[in-house]
Amino acid sequence: MAILTPPCVLMLFVPSVMVLISSLRGFSVGELEVGFYSTSCPNAEEIVRWVVAEAANSDSAIPAALLRLHYHDCIVRGCDGSILIRDPDDASLEKKSSNHAGVRGFDVIDRAKARLEAECEGVVSCADIVALAARDAVFLSRGPYYDVPTGRRDGRVSNVSDASHMPDIRESVAVLKAKFAKKGLSEKDLVLLSAAHTIGTTACFFLEDRLYNFFEGGGSDPSINPHFLPELKLRCPAGGGINVRLPLDPGSETVFDMHILRNIRSGLGVIESDAKLYADASTRAIIDSYLGSLSRVPSFDRDFAESMVRMGMLDVHTGSHGEIRRVCSRFN
Repeated sequence: MAILTPPCVLMLFVPSVMVLISSLRGFSVGELEVGFYSTSCPNAEEIVRWVVAEAANSDSAIPAALLRLHYHDCIVRGCDGSILIRDPDDASLEKKSSNHAGVRGFDVIDRAKARLEAECEGVVSCADIVALAARDAVFLSRGPYYDVPTGRRDGRVSNVSDASHMPDIRESVAVLKAKFAKKGLSEKDLVLLSAAHTIGTTACFFLEDRLYNFFEGGGSDPSINPHFLPELKLRCPAGGGINVRLPLDPGSETVFDMHILRNIRSGLGVIESDAKLYADASTRAIIDSYLGSLSRVPSFDRDFAESMVRMGMLDVHTGSHGEIRRVCSRFN
């Protein structure tokens, strides 16, 4: 990856941020290609950037939501837009899975799609919009800018049962590693993609067991920093509101950086799966590698961007497979 100047459209919203470019325009990864729409819809990426920036300006929680949406799309059936299919009366759709509880940002994808259809009808896939929007969300949060290989097509299947085996925050690191490995993702990818929690919030619902029922008969997770535990219990009291939200990366929840790795190392990780990364020898070593001396530390931004591109390649439809939806929330 080379360090280049960010696109001017984004400089209007996040000035003075260095950016990472994963490849040169025209570079291919599998059947995807950076700049895939350069001829068929040359303004496609700029249109998505503007829609994401507009949404983020009106709702500061949108960048984290779009980043999470991309992960939840890719980790189930691959990056095929299957999570986008919506019908309030159809309980069989993937989005209805409890594992997707709280996922949002669908309206932003819909707005981007509507503008793209007005400019280039039937050209840009919803799956690509999700991947591009996640990249722009990271950059708008002062994280790295990276090129996204595009050319995905939208899937024709959306099934609630497919989301039943997603990684879960209560699972052991060994199980999480196995689930990532099954998708072709490494232990390093597990750490880096978990570090996406550097922006956004979670609900007290996801902390109840960790704070009050970690052991049979009650009790809190002993890995929580003892100075941090009272604060968590104050924000999420036993029997309190399960929908109360608190930052996943206290002290840096609106800025995309590696502050969350320092929090995890210090026992300040909020959700259980993040905290467990420092209890496992191999994932702890990966975290420590980013927090070492300046002369030897790898580039967190560069590595995160590479993991995002790698995740964005999971089980994609290209060529004649799949379709280009006219509306992201339903099949053609």
